[in-house]
Amino acid sequence: MTVHARSLLRRIHLWLGLVLGLPFAVLAVTGSALVFYIELDAWLHPGIRVATSAPAHDWTSPVWDQALATARTQWPDATGKWSFEVTGKPGAIPARYYAPTEGHAAGHGHADPLMVWFTPDGRQVLRQARWGDYLMTFFYDIHRNFLAGDLGNVVVGWTGVATLLLLATGLFTWWPRGSWRKALAYKRAASPTRRLYDLHKLVGLASLVLLLILSTTGALLALPAEKTWLLSKLVAPVVAVPAPVSTVSAGRQVSIGQALAAAHRALPDGRIAWIDVPGPGDGVFRFRAQVPGDPTHRFPYSFVFVDQYSGAVLAVLDAREGTTSTTVSNWIRPLHDGSVAGLSTRVLAIAVGLAPPALFITGFLRWRRRRAAKRRPA
Repeated sequence: MTVHARSLLRRIHLWLGLVLGLPFAVLAVTGSALVFYIELDAWLHPGIRVATSAPAHDWTSPVWDQALATARTQWPDATGKWSFEVTGKPGAIPARYYAPTEGHAAGHGHADPLMVWFTPDGRQVLRQARWGDYLMTFFYDIHRNFLAGDLGNVVVGWTGVATLLLLATGLFTWWPRGSWRKALAYKRAASPTRRLYDLHKLVGLASLVLLLILSTTGALLALPAEKTWLLSKLVAPVVAVPAPVSTVSAGRQVSIGQALAAAHRALPDGRIAWIDVPGPGDGVFRFRAQVPGDPTHRFPYSFVFVDQYSGAVLAVLDAREGTTSTTVSNWIRPLHDGSVAGLSTRVLAIAVGLAPPALFITGFLRWRRRRAAKRRPA
C-alpha cells in the first residue's frame, strides 16, 4: 500500500470514527445489556418469578386456552391478536397483545404492544406493562432504532454498514509494513499519545472478527428488505413466509388446543415457541416452531398457519425445506445475540460489546491530544 493510500485510509478512518464512534458504542453497550434480556427483566421484576412443580408448557398443554380466557376476561374490549411465548421452562407465561391495526413486531409503524405475564396455570395476571415503559424494552428500542421508530431502524442498519467500513479502514491503516512484533507491541515507556494508540489498536485487533460479525448481522436484521435482496442476488432465492387468511371472515373460533393439535401433526418434530391467536376477522392462528437444525431458540423460522374457524392447516413453512438463503437467515439472529453456542458465546458477546466504547474513548482522546499538540507553538 502506498504512503498516499495509507494516509487517505487513515483520514477516512478518523472521520468515520468521530461520526460513528458514539452511536456504535451506544449500540454495543445496549446490545450487551440485551444478551441476558429475559433474565435481567425477571431479576428486576421478582413478581413474575413463580415457583411451580408443573412441567414446562408445550404443544399439548391445556393452559393456553385458560390463559386466553383470562386475557379476554381481563380485557373484554381487546379484539386484536394475542401472542403467547412458549419458553420451554416451567413458570410464568409471557404474552403480548397487539391492537387490531398492529403487526406482529413492536415498533414498526404501529403502537407498542401490551406485555402481560400470566400465572403458570393461566388463571391470573402477574404483571402488565406497555412495551417501552420499563428498562429492558427501553434498552431494546435504543438498540433497535435509537427511539426513532421506522426511520431509526434504517439509521441503525446503515450505521452497521458504515461500521464495517470503519473496521476495515482501521485494519488496513494498521497493517504492518515491517515487523509484526513491533506492530503488535504495547510500548509502556512511550508518550501518552502513543500508549493510547497502542491500546486502540490492540482492542480493535482482539475484537475485530466478532465486531465484523455483530455489525454485519445487526445491519441485516435492521434492513430486512435489503437483506432479502442481497441474499437473493448473492446466495439463492429467499422463501417468503406465507400470509394465508381464514376461508371465512366470521364464525366461532376453534380452541387453541384444537389448532395446536393440527399444527403439531403438520410439524411433529418441532418445538413450539410462539402461539399467535387472531382476533375476529379472517386472521389465522400462527404457530412458530423450532425444528432440528434451526439454531434460533426464541424466534425460530418454521411456521404453521391454521384456519381459526375450521381448524384446518392452511400453510406450513419448514426451515429445513428452504433454500441456502433460508439457512443463512436462520443463523443471523443467534450470531448477533450470542446465543449460537449457549452460555459461553453469550458471555463472549457481552465482553465484545465493551470494545466499541473503549475504541471510541481511546481514539477520541488520541485525536484530541494530537490536535492540541499541533496548535502549540514550536
